[in-house]
Amino acid sequence: MRHADHAGTVLLRRLRRGTELDAEHAGTGAGAAGRQPGADTPGDPGTGPAPVARAGTEPGAGDTDPVREPVRADPTPAVPEEDDDTLTSIPVISATQPTPQAAPATTDPDPGPDASARARALLVPVADQRAPEPAPDVAPVLPGMPAAARPRVQAPSGEPADETGPPCPWCEVGNRPDRHFCRRCGMSLAERPGVPEARRPWWRRMRDFGNGPTPWAGERPRLRRGIGRIFTWLAYGLALGLVIYAAFNVSTAWNAARDHFAKRAQISPDAADASRSFKDHPPKALFDKINNSWWGPGVSQSGEGEWVEARFQEPTRLLDILITSGISTKPSDLSEAALPHRMDAVVTTADGKKTTRHLKLDQVSGPQQRKFRAQNVVSVRFIIRSAFNVGADKQVSIAEIEFFTRATTSGT
Repeated sequence: MRHADHAGTVLLRRLRRGTELDAEHAGTGAGAAGRQPGADTPGDPGTGPAPVARAGTEPGAGDTDPVREPVRADPTPAVPEEDDDTLTSIPVISATQPTPQAAPATTDPDPGPDASARARALLVPVADQRAPEPAPDVAPVLPGMPAAARPRVQAPSGEPADETGPPCPWCEVGNRPDRHFCRRCGMSLAERPGVPEARRPWWRRMRDFGNGPTPWAGERPRLRRGIGRIFTWLAYGLALGLVIYAAFNVSTAWNAARDHFAKRAQISPDAADASRSFKDHPPKALFDKINNSWWGPGVSQSGEGEWVEARFQEPTRLLDILITSGISTKPSDLSEAALPHRMDAVVTTADGKKTTRHLKLDQVSGPQQRKFRAQNVVSVRFIIRSAFNVGADKQVSIAEIEFFTRATTSGT
């Protein structure tokens, strides 16, 4: 833009000078035309026109004034093409000849609208010729804080085949047979691209709920349809039902766990009763903790329907029972009486609810242990249904019945 401003300034300066010269030449020509050849005095060299030499006279023989050509006024000055502030249209006057005084010319400081318009038309916009500054190769950094070197990213390239073995299905680089992942790309060597994985059975897929493999980009997951999907929902429903059942039976499960690991302690009933009893063998003999005393109904054969009952004043939690068949624990006494085979145990709780349990005994001597889990028990009635070794001269005999509950010293 500096060159454009300078060029415009030079043009305006030249136009102004040309306008001044045109005005001066016009004034000089008008004064010469208005005067007569003999009107000026010879003594005033600045007001009259230059003398013209006549024919036949010698130069220098009387008239010593130099001869000047009249200057013709040109309304349109020629603009030189060179970038020079001087004008070539100024006439050159010899230094030896005196210069007549020119008539004062009226100069107009304003060149006029036509000159300004021509100057603006001659202005040519010039682009900035300054060369752009080159960008620095290295960015400036603060003193004492050097810039960290940029990491060099290298594309994966083939490595020397220093390991022999099956090639990787992803990058085809050899790997040892004991490797599970590729030594270069890290992909699994057990999978091959484009080959679908074998479908596992349903009981293995249940453990992977929510941990399925992530599909590849652009891969559409397989739609699960058919009867297998129905079985899956049934399995989920069953699992949900078990969870709900467990939530409502937490206390029962907790008590069962405590009963399994708790220590046992023997407990005796507060009262006993029976449908009938043999002489000198009352029902209390079943709970006296002595094995050589027994109870019998006093009737022969199997004694079906006969019963004996144990009562507790306070509700009691029972865990196990021990039943000793016969009249003693000696094996030689087994043939002396009939032995109970099947019995029904009717359990009555504190709320009046009755539950029947079936007991099946063996034809052996000594106590026989059976699980008998019940809580808040107030009475237990044993009803005889069948017997071993029955006869017309034999009656059913039971030597001992023992009850066991949680031990208070077990800490449970």
